[in-house]
Amino acid sequence: MKSVAIIGGGITGLTAAFNLQQRGVPVTLYEGSERVGGVIRTVHKDGYLAECGPNTILETSPLIGQLIRDVDLESRQLYTDPAAEKRFLVRNKKLIELPVSPLAFIGSRLFSWRAKASLLAEPCRKRAAGDLEENLADFVRRRLGVEFLDYAINPFVAGVYAGDPERLSVKHAFAKLYDLEQRYGSLIGGQIFGARERKRRGAISKQNAKKISFDKGLQVLTDRLGEKLGEQVRLNHSVKRITGDPEGWSIDFENAGITTTSTHSSVLLALPAFRLADLEIHCQNKRVDLSLLSQIEYPPVTSVVLGFRSQDVSHPLDGFGVLIPEVEKFNSLGSIFSSALFPNRCPDGHLTFTSYIGGTRSPELALKEKDEIVRLIMEDLRVLVGLSGEPTYTHCFCWPRAIPQYNVGYGKFKMLMEETEKRAAGLFIGGHCRDGISLGDSILSGYNAADRIGKCLDLK
Repeated sequence: MKSVAIIGGGITGLTAAFNLQQRGVPVTLYEGSERVGGVIRTVHKDGYLAECGPNTILETSPLIGQLIRDVDLESRQLYTDPAAEKRFLVRNKKLIELPVSPLAFIGSRLFSWRAKASLLAEPCRKRAAGDLEENLADFVRRRLGVEFLDYAINPFVAGVYAGDPERLSVKHAFAKLYDLEQRYGSLIGGQIFGARERKRRGAISKQNAKKISFDKGLQVLTDRLGEKLGEQVRLNHSVKRITGDPEGWSIDFENAGITTTSTHSSVLLALPAFRLADLEIHCQNKRVDLSLLSQIEYPPVTSVVLGFRSQDVSHPLDGFGVLIPEVEKFNSLGSIFSSALFPNRCPDGHLTFTSYIGGTRSPELALKEKDEIVRLIMEDLRVLVGLSGEPTYTHCFCWPRAIPQYNVGYGKFKMLMEETEKRAAGLFIGGHCRDGISLGDSILSGYNAADRIGKCLDLK
């Protein structure tokens, strides 16, 4: 059997390659850079640990735990400290704990009595027509009211997508919300009645899922996957052309200035949309045109990790972190209290924040010079957590194209990827531009892609 070519060494490509290898399928993974891991990148310096991209994996499926066991990382896996389960939102420039129970919601200062009454009336509101594609803002205004949009949904979207609820599609970016309304006629009713179905599937809602990292950061997982794949990983191999015919698929790639061709039984494209759009692909002498994917928006985001002496912060940092509504007029999208989540993220007597700036809210801020970005983040932290000192550690990492935005109309991009797989037998597409933007989604995308490839190869 010829090997399966995996193009892209991020978490989706690594997961798919490892799963196929477990099934006895030979694989070859091509990665254009000098490392595997994609957006997962952990930096260690001076006793500090900085995550350049995501900070945790949400354990929304049993397959995520299965992957960790299969690569022998159970002993290095960490769950977030139970004492850090609180989440904070900002209102009137102050941190307010997000209520997680009906009683806490009633007593919360985060929402007015009018907003609370609006939420109680949510089950009585009519569901939208099934063929209506709304943006998230219109959906929330219709079902929950403006205050929930401004002080709950807007900051949540900034923290997850670095996006704009006025543009994101409910149907594609928040499909579970869309399904709750369509199936149950109510978000509250859907949460109650849908819990039983989730339990049967073994699925866990993202709201309730445990958050995972490892003793030396998330890169532990991608490094281990790369080790398991061994010589099947081809680093610094930039794919230039992909050609399919009845005999299989040919990959033209460049390494050290030399172009070479290899042949494979099938191909998985596990790349961001802007890379897919630029690929030259032919199948049965016809071009496979993915250029439409270049229209998917990827706003810039800069991750900023700052360390401080513990005595220089007055807030107890007794939670996961803080998300910031746009109406509050801060510079950043929010901050994670990194050293409160996992041990050994900083030296004794110190603490760390991981803050994010940019996104669709203020893309220009993500592209400023490092010193200016640090100044803007510290300006926010002085107000929010009572910061009084100067940083003992700084690390900035800019993602010029960070997160795909599942905006209204995103269906045409998903349809293109699905139709491409149907028309070009043996060519598969996976990753965050197709199956969801979280790390958990990307891991499941790798498993799903491996299943589709297995069926194509008629594996038992």
